[in-house]
Amino acid sequence: MPFEIIQGDITRIQADAIVNAANPQLQMGGGVCGAIFMAAGPQKLQAACDKLAPIHTGEAVITPGFALPARFVIHTAGPVYSRQSPDESERLLASAYRSSLKLAFEHGCHSIAFPLISSGIYGYPRRDALEVATCAIRGFLEIHDMDVKLVIFNRSDVQIPPGTLSSVDDWLKKRLPETQAVRSLSDTIAMDRLCESTLLQPSAAPASPFHPDFSRMFGKLDAPFDVYLMKLIDRRGMSDVQVYRKANLDRRLFSKIRSGKGYHPGKRTILALAVALELTLKETEALLERAGYALSPADKFDVVMEYFLEHGPRDIDEINEVLFHYDLPLLGGC
Repeated sequence: MPFEIIQGDITRIQADAIVNAANPQLQMGGGVCGAIFMAAGPQKLQAACDKLAPIHTGEAVITPGFALPARFVIHTAGPVYSRQSPDESERLLASAYRSSLKLAFEHGCHSIAFPLISSGIYGYPRRDALEVATCAIRGFLEIHDMDVKLVIFNRSDVQIPPGTLSSVDDWLKKRLPETQAVRSLSDTIAMDRLCESTLLQPSAAPASPFHPDFSRMFGKLDAPFDVYLMKLIDRRGMSDVQVYRKANLDRRLFSKIRSGKGYHPGKRTILALAVALELTLKETEALLERAGYALSPADKFDVVMEYFLEHGPRDIDEINEVLFHYDLPLLGGC
């Protein structure tokens, strides 16, 4: 998907470029910076950095990835939060993201992974740092196609506004029986893929010598998923580009959906489209039904989505932050 928050080790991410939250002198530091240097090969990476140092706060430079899985390392200096006003810190932090994305684009990168810049020893409040990162990345994706990952080391680093979290928690307690087993993240994704593949595969049933003519009956069926979706988009007065970007979908996937060849996307992709189109819960259930899906009252992911469809907000990034908090799959598709 175009923008995704994941938990993991950025030095192991398969991407064209990873971003190092560097100091202006581009010297090997601690934390994520130190881990990147060690994984790349500290002598080679330091020698490459020495040729480019120093850099200004908010500026970015690029070096080879050396021993890393990534082709490039983009080094950017985020602000130390206490050294200037909050507004200036925000401007500098946004510049660090934008400069890194611009450099990645200029070097032909199709994918990039960021840490949450300045949120460690530089003291930027984590909730604010996440909002700045999301805004800068989304601004870039409004114009360019690129897969962007925000790599979080600890899940608790994604701080959800307390009011939102308590409301969703209360909703889950009411909707999910305490004894009800809830599918894990991997199980939810696996089931999503299984349903999608099942819808795409021809029937394995043995061929019958009897071939009745169902053409008249089929002609009375409701509009298929892709036709129904396009009608919803037209009614909302939105362009295809607006929809797939707001839904956090890859352009190629959206083209596949609207091709008219009977392709049915996964359940999470359909829910992302429902959020982008600001559908009601009832409208979302109707859209899911066209692709052979339904919201389950026994599935934690579905119950969380039901909350947002009934109460809002209709913002894909805010919803994904909550899903990430609960270790659930995110909305969108690739």
